[in-house]
Parts: sequence; C-alpha cells; structure tokens
Amino acid sequence: MVLGSFFNVVGIRVALKKSIVYPHSTCPNCKIQLKPKELIPVFSYLLQIGKCKNCGVKISPLYATVEMVTAILFTISPVLVGWSKELIVSWTLVSLLMIIFVSDLKYMIIPDRVLLFFAPLVLIERIFIPLTPWWDMLLGSAVGFSLLFVIALVSRGGMGGGDIKLYAVLGLVLGWKLTLLSFFLATIIGTLIGVFGMLIGKVQRGKPMPFGPAIVLGTLLAYYFGEDIINWYLNFVIL
Repeated sequence: MVLGSFFNVVGIRVALKKSIVYPHSTCPNCKIQLKPKELIPVFSYLLQIGKCKNCGVKISPLYATVEMVTAILFTISPVLVGWSKELIVSWTLVSLLMIIFVSDLKYMIIPDRVLLFFAPLVLIERIFIPLTPWWDMLLGSAVGFSLLFVIALVSRGGMGGGDIKLYAVLGLVLGWKLTLLSFFLATIIGTLIGVFGMLIGKVQRGKPMPFGPAIVLGTLLAYYFGEDIINWYLNFVIL
C-alpha cells in the first residue's frame, strides 16, 4: 500500500512535470500540508470518510484504490508466478502499470519519463530472466510498437503516441503472443468501458477517452493468465 501511495505521486506529478520529492503532499483544494496521520495508505482515507480533514472537500477514491490494488497485486504475484526470478519482472510490471493507470486516467498522458525509466530496467531484467526463446522479448516489443503505430496511422490519430511507446515496453515483458492478447483484451475492455460510460453520461461520442486503464487490465490478464486463455481458446476452436 505504501508503494501504491508512491505510485499515485509519481503518476500525478510526473504527468505535470513536477518533482516527486518536493513539495510534500497537500490537499488539492485548500493546499494545506498533510500530516503523517493523514498519509497512511487506505486507512487515512477510511478514517476521514474520504474527505480532507481541514476543508472537508471529498478526496478522490483513486488514491485509495491504487494503494489497495497495488497491495493486492504485489501479494498475489508470488501465487501466480511462483517464488522465482520472474517475480521481479512481475513486480516491476505492476509498478509501471499502476503509474500509467493514474497518469492516463487523470490527465490522458503516458509520460515519456516514466517509460524511459522502465524500458532499460525491463530490458535488463529480461536479459537475466529471459523468455523462451530469448528473442521473444525483442519480437514482442517490435510487434507491440508496430501494431499500434499502424493503427495510429490508419486511424489518423485514433491511437495516442504514449500508448504506442508503452506497448513497445510491454512487449519486452510479454513476448509477441501475449502482447497481441494484451491488446485484444484491452480493446474489448476499452469498448465496454466506453459503452458503459456513454450510457451513464460520462463519455461523449467522438470525444477522446483514456485507453491506459484498459491497457492495464488487458496486460495484467495476459501476463498472469495469458497461456491459459490461449489454450482455452484453441481448445474451444478445435472443439
């Protein structure tokens, strides 16, 4: 949860090109500096009933949600990938995705600075914790970048540049098959979110919407359950 709190800070401040160290956390409304007891991940939000203790303005549930989801994903990763070297890659992927989730949801921005930090980190991890075959990471990166780049050209801007670069990084983690599955799942999830958003009046037809959250969900499903999903699909088609 502490890491999730930090990812909130990174996702918000880097997107705004601000320091992640200074100034200290403040209320977005009254700008008062938060005290240590107001910075306890999840619990402070619950104890304050989702409101600033000073001005009473509602605090976005995004902060507590990211803190809790990060804690859950870090906790279940050893169960899903095992206590192996791959766990390092898993935790790195979760960290990247949580930061992207925050920045894209709030500002529709996937910061280059975040991708430039994680790209070499993931590449080094995949060199020492390789996929099988080892070159699958390079093919996955090329497929992820090329697929979204072509879509962006064909749709004339329908796909953001941040999404394209993000998939180049994700491809290093996933390999080409899971990269394609990740995008397929993200497209379905994004469509469902868009339809639901229009039904409740949160999304307007023709207006851009953040694709990052859908990418996050699609990538997590592909990374943790991708092989099972592919095997299920192949057995379903054969039957």
